[in-house]
Amino acid sequence: MPDAPAHPLLDVLLAGDARAGRLTASRTFPERIAEHTDWPEWADATVVQGYRKLGVDRPWTHQAVAADLVHRGRHTAVATSTGSGKSLAFWLPALSAVRTAAAAATLDPGNIASAHVRPTTIYLSPTKALAADQLSALERVLDAAGTRDVRVATCDGDTSREERSWVQDHADVVLTNPDFLHYSLLPNHRRWSRLLKGLRYVVVDEGHAYRGVFGAHVSLVLRRLARLAARYGEGSPTFVVASATTAEPTVSAARLIGVRPDDVTAVTEDASPSGRRTILLWQPPEIASWRPPVDDAEVGSPHRDRSGDEPSSMRRADLTEPDPWALPGPDPEAAPVATTAPPEHPRRSATAEVADLLADLAAAGARTLAFTRSRRGAESVAQQARDHLRHSAPEAGRRIAAYRGGYLPEERRELEQALRTGDLLGLATTNALELGVDISGLDAVLIAGWPGTRMSLWQQAGRAGRAGADGLVAFVAREDPLDTYLVTHPEAVFDAPLEATVFDPANPHVLAPHLCAAAQEAPLRSEDLADFGEPAHVRGILDVLVARGALRRRTSGWYWTHHQAAAGLTDLRGAGGTPVRVVEQGTGRMLGTVDAASADGQVHDGAVYMHQGTTYVVSHLDLTDHTAVVQRRRLDYGTWSRSVMSVAIEGWDDGAGAPGDGAAESPDADGTADDGPGRDLVTREWGPITWGLGAVEVTSQVVSFQRRRVPDMQVLGTEQLELPEHTLGTVAVWWSVPEFVLRAADISPEQTPGALHAAEHASIGLLPLLATCDRWDLGGVSTELHADTGEATVFVYDAYPGGAGFAERAYDLGAAWLRATRDAIAACPCADGCPACVQSPKCGNYNSPLDKDAAVRLLDAVLSHDPRAALTEP
Repeated sequence: MPDAPAHPLLDVLLAGDARAGRLTASRTFPERIAEHTDWPEWADATVVQGYRKLGVDRPWTHQAVAADLVHRGRHTAVATSTGSGKSLAFWLPALSAVRTAAAAATLDPGNIASAHVRPTTIYLSPTKALAADQLSALERVLDAAGTRDVRVATCDGDTSREERSWVQDHADVVLTNPDFLHYSLLPNHRRWSRLLKGLRYVVVDEGHAYRGVFGAHVSLVLRRLARLAARYGEGSPTFVVASATTAEPTVSAARLIGVRPDDVTAVTEDASPSGRRTILLWQPPEIASWRPPVDDAEVGSPHRDRSGDEPSSMRRADLTEPDPWALPGPDPEAAPVATTAPPEHPRRSATAEVADLLADLAAAGARTLAFTRSRRGAESVAQQARDHLRHSAPEAGRRIAAYRGGYLPEERRELEQALRTGDLLGLATTNALELGVDISGLDAVLIAGWPGTRMSLWQQAGRAGRAGADGLVAFVAREDPLDTYLVTHPEAVFDAPLEATVFDPANPHVLAPHLCAAAQEAPLRSEDLADFGEPAHVRGILDVLVARGALRRRTSGWYWTHHQAAAGLTDLRGAGGTPVRVVEQGTGRMLGTVDAASADGQVHDGAVYMHQGTTYVVSHLDLTDHTAVVQRRRLDYGTWSRSVMSVAIEGWDDGAGAPGDGAAESPDADGTADDGPGRDLVTREWGPITWGLGAVEVTSQVVSFQRRRVPDMQVLGTEQLELPEHTLGTVAVWWSVPEFVLRAADISPEQTPGALHAAEHASIGLLPLLATCDRWDLGGVSTELHADTGEATVFVYDAYPGGAGFAERAYDLGAAWLRATRDAIAACPCADGCPACVQSPKCGNYNSPLDKDAAVRLLDAVLSHDPRAALTEP
């Protein structure tokens, strides 16, 4: 065991020395001493007094520096740690501006200058939970200040017509989200003219959450907002982007708001106090008494994988969470059951391990957050922790709860308040609490499974020891090669750089519908094009939209002439679908919701649904009425659904684009070729290797579920389900390899699935270097015998309906893409594969099978047939 720092709660986790062998590494980060400064001279005295009454006698240096930049009209990126008080940097100038204007109007109401429009602020957050939390914090400041002349309100899709009308007519500060801007405020901007005319500041909170296609959409929404504000007011508003510590905050913020990096100033020097933070890397023990199930046809076997009916690396597309209370991201519960043989002695699950640790910490009186990767995981951790304490510490057990997407808003608010006040000791949560909801004074954070990025890891870890107290964090590895690698290679966690926030507002697939929406809001003029990117690029897309009849070109500009709302052409979060309501039979009480994408796998007939420790069984799922009716029952088992997945190439059966048909070599050079179903199929040949680009249908279906006894996970039975298929029509790039090429590369039939799977993972990880996207914008499938191509094939597809342009980029740069992939795998110093090369944080098959060496041989074989490489040989 490594030398462990003497954190007061460490002995609780180690249970003396009983768990000492599970701690693989630790590091203690030193405390940081606070640096204070004076309040800015321009700050309103009443607002300052309010902050002082709340305990902020003097601001931290970074708060004052950022606030002064914002006050002077400078676009500002505030990128400091969790709990560093970033909100003061934007609320101080926003509230002071309103108070100054109100005072001028009161002192000299007859003066024309005093009749100037009151300054307004729009605050944007990616989730409703954060907006509600900020409203509460803002009201505390105003109440402490004793002022009633600043009018603040939230406004979103849940706001009533009467409340919305009041906000339109009176609010000085409006807290909302990008979805509301896109679908309501901007299309109806005339009704919001008062707010837009006085718009002084736009606050974009948790800016690091806007990545990938979602980030590109939000960036264009912000540009539309700035354009309308400039039309109504005296100029564009000042933007404030508050973000977690991230790579290149200036560049990311500038790209997000549509200005040059030189126009943004980043504040990154954190002057807030921080106690020592001890990070533990933790590996659950092996289960020595475990015995594999004797007969479980549903789990499958490697032989079945190789039949071609169900490739081992096929997995569901990453579906975006439509729940507005949650961040967009993949749903780990929706992934198919792994079809590879289990290890001889599997390790205890991260969920069970974290439940034990949470129970011990609660019994010791420590306030703890336990982050899980799924809603089921949050409920399971909370219930198991309560069960552990039922007899030994029942009072502590009653102070543990779960927190996740799908709860009703009022239930979430109660849980947040209970955690703030200390009424709750432990809360098992999804990433819904990763963002800046003000939960301070926590002693410890447990993280069950790698959260996907280092940014997320440090955001979650930052919840421990807020407000200057010491904190303890334990990252508990799942039974997954990626997690195992991380806890046994601490440098990959502690020393690797943070990821950059990657998105591309110039992507034609994203930009085109926003140009239509902007044209409906106000006709686009030539001078407006620079607001949306490089004018020549924007004009090219407008020409295509005119040619297709989407816009009409007149001498005065571009016009939207259709009756339907242009905002409906795109979905910011890329998911859609009506959430399924979970309703208790007999009482009619609504327990919560499940997003449409996950409903088949989570609330199918017979599924066990958990809600704050109470178990229910789904008696009927009505997909037409979007309702799941449940009955309360005491059970000793859970249910796990199983999905199957396939990818079909559209037009392949008709021979369109088949090898040797002379199809065009690439889509239009400007990237504006038709996307989605019905687009031309394009292929090319590298000798025996076939490349393809075209429309595909990614079809997934929940076909059965298992009942497994808890906690030993013994399979009690399997039932078939009859649920509809779900199809994602998108665009994919693929390459196919005949069997003789595989054998010539010394890749045996047993090694083929692992080689293809590893190459697929690595190529998805490398594509963001060539196409401005995030790996979460992509999906992948590999199979040693695909039904259409008849050969071993790797697919990489855009995980968005209709495509997003990434597959086209990969096809155009195929040789460079695969060469970079091959070099990254070969250069990695690991022996068998790691997160830096072939492991993926979003694999639906638990990163198995993977064969790093065989993947290098496979890619060498494919690249050896590149005709352009042959031309350059001496």
